[in-house]
Amino acid sequence: MTRAFLTEQIRVKKNYLCVGLDTDPQKVPDFLKHFPDPVFEFNRRIIDATLDHSVAYKINTAFYEVSGASGWESMSKTIDYIPPTHFKIADAKRGDIGNTSSLYARAFFETLSFDAVTVAPYMGEDSIRPFLDYPDKWTILLGLTSNAGASDFELQPHGNGMLYESVIRKACGWGTTENLMFVIGATQGDWFTRVRAIAPDHFFLVPGVGAQGGSLKDISEKALNRDGGLLVNASRAIIYAGAGEEFAEKATAVAAGYGSEMAIYLNKKAPF
Repeated sequence: MTRAFLTEQIRVKKNYLCVGLDTDPQKVPDFLKHFPDPVFEFNRRIIDATLDHSVAYKINTAFYEVSGASGWESMSKTIDYIPPTHFKIADAKRGDIGNTSSLYARAFFETLSFDAVTVAPYMGEDSIRPFLDYPDKWTILLGLTSNAGASDFELQPHGNGMLYESVIRKACGWGTTENLMFVIGATQGDWFTRVRAIAPDHFFLVPGVGAQGGSLKDISEKALNRDGGLLVNASRAIIYAGAGEEFAEKATAVAAGYGSEMAIYLNKKAPF
């Protein structure tokens, strides 16, 4: 998916919501358990329920890999079910030497047809390059994460700033605003102004809104740019809004609520 197409979807739908399909097989409602593939059936209904209120879906691959071959099949069917109007992210956090990364890139961009994959930058440019070389695909590089362990390395002093700032500045030279995004955790709201100053035109994938407590208002006011420039992810707050037969309807309501709030911020900060 091109940047122009993604930006157009944000403009038309007036939101920048990414729904996280981090589906725990143990949390699938009991009434779906008789289906041949309960995880896919759950995902299918969540997608149908949120399609009009989102522009992207993110799959944390660990929730599927844990089930082995059947989980891989559920993930594949889920990706095929998401229409091409929506940006599809593999939250896989890969990153290894060139030959291995080349196979990871093939797995997610060819075998599974994702639009983007998250990667870890620790091993440097040659571990990221195979992902960046795919046309109309996106590499989403870990920049500043939401977890407490971010203070171990990312938020340590480095040069005239923090280590995460050096990583983002360096990585901006590896890709472009057409194929490189950064993961910036929503719980790191105090840092968003600095991050946007370093990468003014890049898109950010922002996890941590909802169950993790990140502020959508704070993030939007500090980091929206002329193209929107944000994909704000909510997972548990949407897909587990309900636990019974009404789970899809409750997911619709939560996603619509996020979308309505996002429309306000877009109108103020990134009028199209």
